[in-house]
Amino acid sequence: MAFELEIFNDENLQADFIEWLIEERSTEIQRHFGKLWDYYTNRSVETIALSAAGRKANETGRCYVQAQEFGLPARITGLKRSANAGVFAGEPIRDLQRKEVVIENDIGWRINAAVDFLFGKMINFSSKSPDSQKRAEIEAIIKTVLLANGGIGFLQDMAVLGSVYGFVDCFVRPDQKLLAHLNSPVSHTRFDDVLNAARSIGLELIEAPRALPVLDENDYRKINYFIQHFRQSKNSISNKSTFLSRLVSPNRTSSANRDSVDVTEITSVTAWQRYEDKQLVAEGPMPWGFLPVVHIQNIAQPYYYEGLSDVEPLIPLQDELNTRLSDRANRITFQSFKMYLGKGIEGFENRPVSPGRMWCTDNPEATIEEFGGDAASPSEDNHIAEIREAMDKTSSITPVVAGVLKNKIGNLTSAVALKLTLMGMLSKTERKQYTYSHGIERIAEMALSILDTVGIYKTTEQERKLEVIFPSPLPENLTEKLEQAQMKKELGVPQEQLLKELGYEA
Repeated sequence: MAFELEIFNDENLQADFIEWLIEERSTEIQRHFGKLWDYYTNRSVETIALSAAGRKANETGRCYVQAQEFGLPARITGLKRSANAGVFAGEPIRDLQRKEVVIENDIGWRINAAVDFLFGKMINFSSKSPDSQKRAEIEAIIKTVLLANGGIGFLQDMAVLGSVYGFVDCFVRPDQKLLAHLNSPVSHTRFDDVLNAARSIGLELIEAPRALPVLDENDYRKINYFIQHFRQSKNSISNKSTFLSRLVSPNRTSSANRDSVDVTEITSVTAWQRYEDKQLVAEGPMPWGFLPVVHIQNIAQPYYYEGLSDVEPLIPLQDELNTRLSDRANRITFQSFKMYLGKGIEGFENRPVSPGRMWCTDNPEATIEEFGGDAASPSEDNHIAEIREAMDKTSSITPVVAGVLKNKIGNLTSAVALKLTLMGMLSKTERKQYTYSHGIERIAEMALSILDTVGIYKTTEQERKLEVIFPSPLPENLTEKLEQAQMKKELGVPQEQLLKELGYEA
């Protein structure tokens, strides 16, 4: 069934364009962003399932393969891969045996370290309302909305999605109880009721593989329509079975599988629709007067909707590191064990090699030759070290950030020395703070605007403005902070602002 787009009343929104988005564009971006996520998590899949699907079994004795094996050469994995077939897809190469595979996920810990620097501590808000009482109320409302959606966990999830994909979208969704006030405005509301209403405003993070924004043709920063397309599992069982499910589990007594549907949601400033398997199941007007979607770039990238991903530039270096680590493991496997060649000794092949063992023979020409054993390979070690250094420079995240200290790196008891050591990480964090703070401020404005529209808490456009205050990610001396606060107070900085900077409630 074709899309029924009359509710949007827009001749420029074409059904065939939406069909192209969900049939072709969606497949392309899911493959691209799915690879970024797999490289971050480096998830593993059991080789039993892969063998049943036609892949060559793992001959190293390990019962799993990992996502980052996608970037290893065929001489190591024994598989020929295709860029469009997926991370775990591959065809066995005849007469090529799988070798030792070593995966060290340097991407994962770097992303997690960057998230800890950005949202390792809870942020604070500073309202710009001229009324002091209303400032305190607005800040309490925003904190309530944030805490109701997970608090610092929500912020960290946002940072992880942004770091991996390069951007993250947040959909502001009030629940049905709040929407009911549109038809029956509240004449008088206690502030406790306002906070309860604020808890009903949902903040839904949209992962990149399901986001299909329709941008303005003349301004890439403006979203005309926000389309989501994804497969949703249902809490029901279907008796339909597929050929692959019967192949993987041929002895199953039941052919039941979990139901799922393809969901397509279209949202604009004026209306919204929801389709399941291309059948219209719900629609309605959008009463807020704005598109309730906030787009946040991880690191700003001009002229592109997507921001810069922290994972994508590390993938080639990660593949090279895993390749060299696997080569080293194979070399050690063949060279680390000493072997013996016995000549002129009867039954030598049946005698064990152990301390104190002696052989005797009447053959004067008998010999025992030793060969094998691990040998130093400085060029290999230098190459691996240079790859790790390149990943440090590309990501601006060094092992020092994760608490790994090697050799002498200076007097880190000095705040200045610590900042110089982590200068790259701190600079990158400041760039992210700008983009994420702008997105969080926009989320707060939308939440206040929704409460204003339903008549629960009235605010003006100017009163909805606020500032996000990020705490310092570095360990700080409390005495120095208090001394700085005292000097700022003498300069005339308001006490309320100083308390927020110190992390206290005003």
